[in-house]
Amino acid sequence: MPEQSYYLGVDIGTTSTKAVLFDRAGKVIAGDTVFYALDTPNPLIAEQDPEEIFRAVLTSVRKTIRKSEIDTKQLKLVSFSSAMHSLIAVDAAGGLLTQSITWADTRSSKHAKYIKERLNGHEIYLRTGTPIHAMSPLAKLLWLKDEKPEICEQSAKFIGIKEFVFHELFGTYIVDHSIASATGLFNLEQLDWDKEALGVAGITPAQLSHPVPTTHQLTGLVTEHAVFMGIPENVPFIIGASDGVLANLGVDAIEPGVLAVTIGTSGAIRTVTTEPKTDPKGRTFCYALTENHWVVGGPVNNGGIILRWLRDEFASSEVETAKRLGIDSYDVLTKIAETVNPGADGLLFHPYLTGERAPLWDANARGSFFGLSIHHKKQHMIRSVLEGIVFNLYTVLLAVEELTGEPVRIQASGGFARSDMWRQLLADVFDKPVVIPESFESSCLGAVVLGMYAIGEIDDFSIVSEMIGQTHTHEPEKEAAGIYRELLPIYIRLSRLLTEEYESIADFQRKHLE
Repeated sequence: MPEQSYYLGVDIGTTSTKAVLFDRAGKVIAGDTVFYALDTPNPLIAEQDPEEIFRAVLTSVRKTIRKSEIDTKQLKLVSFSSAMHSLIAVDAAGGLLTQSITWADTRSSKHAKYIKERLNGHEIYLRTGTPIHAMSPLAKLLWLKDEKPEICEQSAKFIGIKEFVFHELFGTYIVDHSIASATGLFNLEQLDWDKEALGVAGITPAQLSHPVPTTHQLTGLVTEHAVFMGIPENVPFIIGASDGVLANLGVDAIEPGVLAVTIGTSGAIRTVTTEPKTDPKGRTFCYALTENHWVVGGPVNNGGIILRWLRDEFASSEVETAKRLGIDSYDVLTKIAETVNPGADGLLFHPYLTGERAPLWDANARGSFFGLSIHHKKQHMIRSVLEGIVFNLYTVLLAVEELTGEPVRIQASGGFARSDMWRQLLADVFDKPVVIPESFESSCLGAVVLGMYAIGEIDDFSIVSEMIGQTHTHEPEKEAAGIYRELLPIYIRLSRLLTEEYESIADFQRKHLE
């Protein structure tokens, strides 16, 4: 009987770090999640403590290994997924000069606009694949230089959260091509830092980490950390990629024409191409997975975070009832929404409560209800919010389709995929069959499959179709899809008409909140 093998995926997310241990067949052996805070003292700031996140990595691995009770000699690798677009300034000794400035931080909005309008931003985007937006480390660096020059003067390196973790584990500054391709500073064709982008940011290549392929592996863990995690020092650590591209791999959406839709705290639509591809209109991203796999798509700010707002602000009494009955509070929301006809009787909701990335790329965008009339009740508003999240994803799909063609299949993942109502809503709005894998650990599984490829255990990614287990398929319902075909053009026109007013109301809010 062959020796059992185990593979550990670690996903460093915005609100938590998750470690999941798989066997070779893709079965989950054990897992653990450690949550942490996102510091948002005002609507513009979204920061985290890098050291707290590093402790979360160590703790999640330690607890997962303990739960699994495996012989750690059978642990073949640890491979990483990570959120994108974070920026941390460190000094020559590796000391922190800033917190981790996350993708959700919008203090650099005006600098992003300046880059786009005055510093050849569109041409930089076409080479780097990262839309010019406040999420981008490129814009954050320009903001940091202008607003906090004393920090820039002390900074030896500007890194992201995964780079910080790997430096703590191995004492070296490296960045995988996937995370690098999400900085706005990385030339996709040359697979190296882009000279013009560095000039805009006012930094040199020496102030950034050394770029390496996503399959790059390291051994020789710092002994103290190996002991704490309970794993051997010589276990290969695969640097891995970003959470978005690995979610595509983890749901078996890696063939051209297969589209992945993810809704977690935020959301995204992504598809894989065999070469870098950017959008002449600047609406989509292009990030690296491997040298032969590039992920084109668009991220949205407003996914599960809107669902949480909806629960807390619209359904507090229902949530209290759910708690007493032992029912999940989010299930209550979907049950309420199901009492209303598709289209919420003509009530539309734009879910831009945290600005928006794709397809608007406008940090000033704000949420709104449209079509509200006297006959609309709370349940209509709840349904329109749920529909608005998916409508927004559909607008991203339209942009992706222009670049890569109409998808042949949609694979869905994320917390929302646990809900039958959400899955059907996605199929109806997109008017296409939606396939949902049984496993919800897509980024961790993607990291593991990439790790297996990195150490030579597999020659391609085809194994993932066997590892994801059973799937569920939802076909669009003709009547609901027809209603959405009528409403979507109105939804899209409205967001365009409100562009100038988004800036006006955002300026008013900033003035009175600061």
